[in-house]
Amino acid sequence: MAISTQNDEQEKIQNGEHSFVDEINSKNKLMPEENSNNNETDTTETKESVEMIFRDKEVPSWRQQLTVRAFAVSFVLGVLFSFIVMKLNLTSGIIPSLNVSAGLLGFFFVKTWTKFLEKSGWLKHPFTRQENTVIQTCVVATSGIAFSGGFGSYLLGMSGQIASQSTEANDSQNIKNPSLGWMIGFLFIVSFLGLFSVVPLRKIMIIDYKLTYPSGTATAHLINSFHTPQGAKLAKKQVNTLGKFFSFSFLWGFFQWFFTGGDGCGFEYFPTFGLKAFENRFYFNFSATYVGVGMICPYIINISLLVGSILSWGIMWPLIEKRQGDWYTDPSSTSLHGIQGYRVFIAIAMIIGDGLYNFLKVISKTIVGLSRQLRSKRDAGTILPLADRASPDAQSSSALSYDDRVRTRLFLKDQIPTWLATGGYVAIAAISIAALPHIFPQLKWYYILVIYIFAPTLAFCNAYGCGLTDWSLASTYGKLAIFTIGAWAGKSHGGVLAGLAACGVMMNIVSTASDLMQDFKTGYMTLASPRSMFVSQIIGTAMGCVISPCVFWLFYNAFDDLGSPNSEYPAPFALVYRNMSILGVEGFSALPKNCLLLCYVIFASAMLVNAIRDIVPKKWAKFIPLPMAMAIPFYLGPYFAIDMCVGSLILFIWEKRNKVQANAFGPAVASGLICGDGIWTLPSSILALARVKPPICMQFVKGEK
Repeated sequence: MAISTQNDEQEKIQNGEHSFVDEINSKNKLMPEENSNNNETDTTETKESVEMIFRDKEVPSWRQQLTVRAFAVSFVLGVLFSFIVMKLNLTSGIIPSLNVSAGLLGFFFVKTWTKFLEKSGWLKHPFTRQENTVIQTCVVATSGIAFSGGFGSYLLGMSGQIASQSTEANDSQNIKNPSLGWMIGFLFIVSFLGLFSVVPLRKIMIIDYKLTYPSGTATAHLINSFHTPQGAKLAKKQVNTLGKFFSFSFLWGFFQWFFTGGDGCGFEYFPTFGLKAFENRFYFNFSATYVGVGMICPYIINISLLVGSILSWGIMWPLIEKRQGDWYTDPSSTSLHGIQGYRVFIAIAMIIGDGLYNFLKVISKTIVGLSRQLRSKRDAGTILPLADRASPDAQSSSALSYDDRVRTRLFLKDQIPTWLATGGYVAIAAISIAALPHIFPQLKWYYILVIYIFAPTLAFCNAYGCGLTDWSLASTYGKLAIFTIGAWAGKSHGGVLAGLAACGVMMNIVSTASDLMQDFKTGYMTLASPRSMFVSQIIGTAMGCVISPCVFWLFYNAFDDLGSPNSEYPAPFALVYRNMSILGVEGFSALPKNCLLLCYVIFASAMLVNAIRDIVPKKWAKFIPLPMAMAIPFYLGPYFAIDMCVGSLILFIWEKRNKVQANAFGPAVASGLICGDGIWTLPSSILALARVKPPICMQFVKGEK
């Protein structure tokens, strides 16, 4: 689904899909064919058919798929995953796919509950894969708001805490400090438009164009496998594994807390490679979260992070620091007119270069793909259907497999009226145009109107490109809004804040659009109704609009130094996004000496590296680092990259010893490490709010000679 398997650019590191798909494959290896005693299974089609396994199970109506227990479990898991995503947002900004954990835990909780009711004789409705899909969709929609809500990027970038780190645009008209009320209102206004914008196109994307949506497909395979006898047994073992490492990770976080009774204290500041390396942020962080993330993310992501760390903190920054007095005079390590300016703006140049290349790449693939689809439709003598009505001849074609025939029939059964989607979009847009200027006076109503005119087209492009490449460019579209609206508003009219707010509007629309289409693909393959998918996405989004701001508000009040570069929660992308907006409004005057030249070189290099990755054969391309991943440690430092590489090393050794076991249980181990450490932030935040200080400060200093 996060670079996230929920795929919001590489900042959301959704290329965890590789491990996700590997797990599905391993499940398939471990599961023998069902119904082997049935004569029908002698045919090749039946042996390969998923729906033939479930042919004796009645598919519940779309209303029956939306159960109270499903949304109760979704709420609990939504809170859990919101804490996890929020912590990752405010630390490294790297968010892996949590689809596996959501599907697995949803299955476990409801299955346990239904077994209890069954033994008691009170079970009225059995647990189905459709209900499992509803849970997974709702949980991912809820926790997705923690990312697209911008709590670690554009929204926090509006605050005075981030503005104080720069001498530019830190006047009152370019600052808006977080408040629970306006954050919840803002998210409710902007988070639903994307859902309505692409609903009329679901048949075209899923049935007519047969787009792959790899993450949605992988999620469907996972859920389908859970609801076979062998899959249920494996899922139980995976949950047990997840629980063990959840407990370990939580207790490890609790243990570490006792030694953090001051600034720079605790295991996370252990100078693993010596004090000199520690000064340049090369050390092992002892973070269970980062180790778990490293086990989920593909090897190339972790290697790219390490290469970026060495290039920046090992080579570039030490060389630039030697130019102090010539290139810059401000000795402060946090001033944008000093070394920090090079760190931030060079990272921005690499992010924009990578984003622009992938934007052009996905858009070109979208155009080529669309033209081929239109040409094939025209050559076949058919008209591209834009309504919900299906072409009976096409859908009943004997060329379709048994699975496709069953899935297509049920996917087209419960239609979502086009008038409802169109009317919903117009109504929400009208409310938004009227309400947003009251939250952000700098964001004029006509700016919002222009965004909403172009948003459906961009949402379609993002959803279509995501179906082809599994790559969401929501963050790239958000950056486009930063530069265009910020420059339009101008420096003297709060352009920095207007650009950041416009980023939030655009990012939420295109992000939820691609997420919904992924869910439609999952629902198509699990026979979940499009209506239940749409409703669960709406309910999950509504939950996220309340849960995520509350979770962020807890962090914001518990940690006074949130957003500071050297704090426990540095929120690296908040400063990056704010400086992008400053750059769009003020131009290049804010850059230190020679910084612009270095930015040009890094920008061109990012595009060149991406081009080389696409040109060379795949067997060599997999060894070429990803510029977006390389850019993240430019500002933040190498420490989390080292933790993630340790996670990769653990998985690599495990795969060498037992590949099938590693593929089946690796994601469960990683999820346990992430969830346990992530949920520890709740009691640690409560302790911080209560002003309870850890009793010990463990610190490392240079010894006497």
